[in-house]
Amino acid sequence: MKGIFCIALLFVLCTSGDDSHVSAFSPPNGGFSSKQKGTNLHANPSWEDLSSMPNFENAQPLAVNGASYSSRLSTSEQGKPTLYRERHGWCPYSERVWLALEVKKVDYDTVYIDNIYGRPSWYRGDTPQIMWEDGKVQSESIDLLREVDKRFNGPIQLYPDEISNEVVNKVRAFDTVFPRGARPSSRAAFLFRYDGEPLWKNEFEKVLRETNELLAETAEEGPFFCGERITAADVAWAPFLERYAGQLPCLHDDLNPRCETAYPHLARWYQGMEQTIPEYACRVRGDASSWRKVLCMAGFGNVGNVPSLVSSRIEENNVKDTAPLSNEEREEQQRLWDEYASSRPYVAASPGREAASVLIRNRDMIVKDIEKIVQTKSNKFELPAGKDLDATMRSLACILCEERYDENCLEECKSDKHVQQLAAFLDFRMSVPRDMNALSAAYFKRLAVAL
Repeated sequence: MKGIFCIALLFVLCTSGDDSHVSAFSPPNGGFSSKQKGTNLHANPSWEDLSSMPNFENAQPLAVNGASYSSRLSTSEQGKPTLYRERHGWCPYSERVWLALEVKKVDYDTVYIDNIYGRPSWYRGDTPQIMWEDGKVQSESIDLLREVDKRFNGPIQLYPDEISNEVVNKVRAFDTVFPRGARPSSRAAFLFRYDGEPLWKNEFEKVLRETNELLAETAEEGPFFCGERITAADVAWAPFLERYAGQLPCLHDDLNPRCETAYPHLARWYQGMEQTIPEYACRVRGDASSWRKVLCMAGFGNVGNVPSLVSSRIEENNVKDTAPLSNEEREEQQRLWDEYASSRPYVAASPGREAASVLIRNRDMIVKDIEKIVQTKSNKFELPAGKDLDATMRSLACILCEERYDENCLEECKSDKHVQQLAAFLDFRMSVPRDMNALSAAYFKRLAVAL
């Protein structure tokens, strides 16, 4: 198969010929055996055993690379909408519509469009777009939020009848609160001036202060923009506030959107989104380290020449991300994960096992990526090759599966001297949410320092 790589990023679509319907997170040709094996192993488990988890028996939703097609996909046979979104997970407007489809529990297909390295010739306009079941194509993220809510009932109403005007006003407020005059960017939205330098600190503080005040209007009812429940207002604001939480602390001292003292209602909103909305927490949300990484990428919103002070702030925040979970935090994450996975049989039973599933499905591409990176002068990872690398990857997958294997097997896998380096490598190459969800990706961060 032909691998389509993105600079400094790892798990990308691998499609060619008959493989055009294989997503980035799908098994390679031939799939995996679903035959159950015993889990009381005293040796490094095989790929067959590792891939016998129940979620491997269920097909994942269709997600394909638009560049693999010569024309727009037809929806007539699928009978479901198709979301066209930016493939790297950087476009905040794509994230709006993706989140709306997820919280509404819509059955949909996805076509990834590469806005940076080349859109397919048949694609016209920006991302996101949706092709509806009747073949009509619609764009503009806010219009799509409206249409998704209109067409699908689902467990959540984005525009509840009794507060629809309030929702509309809170959505519109975004355009007046976020700074004007910033250089357009999907990777660094509303962050930089046209000369490539960050906006002034007081401009960001104004945004955070006014957002906090807007949330204060309904704070007695709940943490969200319209009170106790998520609406289109939260969906519209979430991608941008998410990026600000990871990026602003790197640009200026004492600038933290999550600060409970300076912005109590905004801090509560972050908690509400990440702790009570399963679709956001368990799939759509990007993680702070991924948003910090893109600050160092030149073009499309920033010059890429990050000042040393910003670089040091990035490193400081990266260290914070590796802190181990408390038992309470682990239980809370699992509760949220159980709710998310209950309607998605292709999802593993825990965030750790989902991380293992992604590793298992993408193992061939990961090996190719490692072989390429270790030959570069800038390589800082000590990784084996051949059968030894294969064994290390199986050891890491076993550890990620946690209680699925007995203590003897886990201890043997943890004794592999290269496992820590492999976890660090995967964390270094990871892009969230493109490659996997934030909860699962965090396992690689913690293992990179804990082993």
